[in-house]
Amino acid sequence: GDLPGALQYTQRALAIDETVYGPDHPSVATLANNIGQILQAQGDLAGALQYTQRALAIAEKVYGPDHPNVAAVANNIGQILKDQGDLAGALQYTQRALVIDEKVYGPDHPNVAIRANNIGRILQAQGDLTGALPYLQRALRILEASYGPENPLTKTVSANLATLQQALAKRSKRKPPAAG
Repeated sequence: GDLPGALQYTQRALAIDETVYGPDHPSVATLANNIGQILQAQGDLAGALQYTQRALAIAEKVYGPDHPNVAAVANNIGQILKDQGDLAGALQYTQRALVIDEKVYGPDHPNVAIRANNIGRILQAQGDLTGALPYLQRALRILEASYGPENPLTKTVSANLATLQQALAKRSKRKPPAAG
């Protein structure tokens, strides 16, 4: 919970690794991504985006465009953009992460579930409740099969799906009957 302390030490580690390894080393990408996550947790979304974009550029250069590390950082950028209200940008980065993880891990991996959940939440925030539903259902199916129903991540996705289903039920009750 000591985010300022975490930021201080992670920035120190980044400075050391930049000196030792140079600016484009995978360790630098990892630390830049970690700083982005700390800044996001502190509410500094602009700073978080800057560090995380740097991490993505390094990861793409080091690993290529279709590596799981690229997917993880792209997903993090998606979450930052979602927090900033850029839902279209968030969707783009998160969909990219999903495509990479499906290629690398297959369709039923927990990382795929996390990306699917995030896409569902973005679509829900955009008001596309019907589009969000299959993503959240898929995420829950994968996590229940991988970790079981009592896992905290499974419970979170289950709650996300329940919230979406409630919103869909409310929407269907408000729709006037079709004229005919």
